[in-house]
Amino acid sequence: MTMKSFSSVFLSLLASTAAFSSQPSFGGSRSRPSSVILHSSSTTTDVLSLKLEKPLGMILEEVEEGAPKGVKVQELADSGSAYASEYRDKLTGLMVASVMGQDCQSIGFDDVMQKIIDAPSPVDIAFILEGTSSGATAPTPSFAVGTPVVIKVIQEGKPDMDLQAKVGDNLRKTLLENDVEVYRGLKKKLGNCGGGGQCTFCAVDFEASEGWEERSEYEDQKIPKFPKARLACLNNIQGPATIRTK
Repeated sequence: MTMKSFSSVFLSLLASTAAFSSQPSFGGSRSRPSSVILHSSSTTTDVLSLKLEKPLGMILEEVEEGAPKGVKVQELADSGSAYASEYRDKLTGLMVASVMGQDCQSIGFDDVMQKIIDAPSPVDIAFILEGTSSGATAPTPSFAVGTPVVIKVIQEGKPDMDLQAKVGDNLRKTLLENDVEVYRGLKKKLGNCGGGGQCTFCAVDFEASEGWEERSEYEDQKIPKFPKARLACLNNIQGPATIRTK
């Protein structure tokens, strides 16, 4: 193992223990995480999607050392929820496809770890199954990370705004940095969760978009009455879009 790989594994171990130490651990009778296998016919790539409570107990390493090409599972700690999953024998060696519906295949180790740390528990995490097709490759975003795009914002009682943004930037952060009133009303201003994906107060309606994947299952569960909405805090910009604040 190279020094970089060892460092990645060590950092991942820290994130799986220290960062998640406040979450309930699995001891005695551990509940089995819910799971589902999805199949993408357009890329002939099978994806294993799991809901895992923290601590996950996964030790990760870079797919390619020093390159923003995602991470894969090196091993599992038997005290984590990943080990409690019925798919534990398949997880080692699999690449992380997404966390909370956000693509993780074209970003670096630290960015993937931050998504896992910031995610609520249980964590929606998906893996690309190996050997599902001959020569199959992981799906790539329509717009490369760093591509300049325009986010048009429609706000009630205010002129529309065209925000200059980049693919990969967090949507909530981009809106706040451009003085968009994400949290309207005293309840939302004082009671929001600060971008933790819990309060749903940062939800925005998507009127139009290009290059965006479907919203995550977690969002389907949190805001089922608003099928066009997404939680801004959980979405990194994937392409141009027209959104409406609530």
